[in-house]
Amino acid sequence: MKILVLNCGSSSIKYKLFDMAAGESVIAQGGIEKIGMAGSFLKLTDKDGKKQVIEKDIPEHTCGVKFIFEILTGKEYGVVKSLDEISAVGHRMVHGGEKFNKSVLLTPEVLEAFAACSDLAPLHNPANLKGVEAVKELLPNVPQIGVFDTAFHQTMPAYAYLYAIPYEYYQKYGVRRYGFHGTSHRYVSQEICNYLGIKAEGSKIITCHIGNGGSISAVMDGKSVDTTMGLTPLEGIMMGTRSGDIDAGAVTYLMEKEHMNESQVMNMLNKKSGLLGISGASSDMREVHAAMEQGSERAALAKKMYAYRIKKYIGAFAAAMGGVDVIVFTGGVGENRDEIRQAVCQNMEFLGIKIDEKINEGIKFGADGIISTPDSKVKVVVLPTDEELMIARDTVDILK
Repeated sequence: MKILVLNCGSSSIKYKLFDMAAGESVIAQGGIEKIGMAGSFLKLTDKDGKKQVIEKDIPEHTCGVKFIFEILTGKEYGVVKSLDEISAVGHRMVHGGEKFNKSVLLTPEVLEAFAACSDLAPLHNPANLKGVEAVKELLPNVPQIGVFDTAFHQTMPAYAYLYAIPYEYYQKYGVRRYGFHGTSHRYVSQEICNYLGIKAEGSKIITCHIGNGGSISAVMDGKSVDTTMGLTPLEGIMMGTRSGDIDAGAVTYLMEKEHMNESQVMNMLNKKSGLLGISGASSDMREVHAAMEQGSERAALAKKMYAYRIKKYIGAFAAAMGGVDVIVFTGGVGENRDEIRQAVCQNMEFLGIKIDEKINEGIKFGADGIISTPDSKVKVVVLPTDEELMIARDTVDILK
């Protein structure tokens, strides 16, 4: 059974084609960038594992999906003889609000309900819908499945997801904390149980999905009970270009002083803050680290702030769950930056957290491993995430 997974952004489409019957193997992957802009291109990994870039004018998403289909069936890079070999298409859907707590078959009724959530994610949800419509136009008889970023966090209790503002705003507009990266948090919280040979029931796990975007989740008995992101992906830890937690009073103060409107202040908080805003060097941790090594005090401060805020949330979630058994690092920074993992776990012995510095230093580039010491009461593990595989698995489950 071959499952195509699509992740459609406002100007991009990422794809992976899985052969689920052949050990869940990836047989094709790539992505289109700069849709609707000059210089659009498709970047893919060929059969020999080499990166290839194909420039092509892609004015909108249907053209993009059609081009991906042509690549998948073409002579040069093709991996299937016909699109009939694709059993279903699984989509990453960003914001399902309170309407979706699990993955679903995308029927007209479901799509209508999903579209109604677009005001909660105006950049992401309409783009997700464009991908669904494109597939529907080109492959009208192929079932499509929606997997929602917010679904995993629908198990959070009301006292964790509500904001302490007048309750009527929750009733009227659904203003509450929803959380994101749910597919990744669900994947690693399930995989870590298999990896360590433990049961989800009775386990207290903190999953740290940290990269250019980042969030942390508290998982008890296999269910999310709290997470760092909120109504939007802006809340929580410091990220590449997002501020994370900030006093709302500071926002209105800056709006007044800098004469910023709503759009300008949101652009500042989402695209000019975080690592980029503090370091002045980059939103990429590799470049921030390089700037720090060249003597940049601001880059050093940015890294310290980044690790400190992760550490604070780990402590908070351990308190909320009454302890922690496992901490998982995943995502681009979590999987590759040993110095960030070291800084986060430093001086955490009071929680039973001890890591082996030498083992920690050696884990990067997609590797996994336990980085805690044998006498550490808390297992600390690096585990690569695979959101696309989670989407493919959900798609197969729903087809069955």
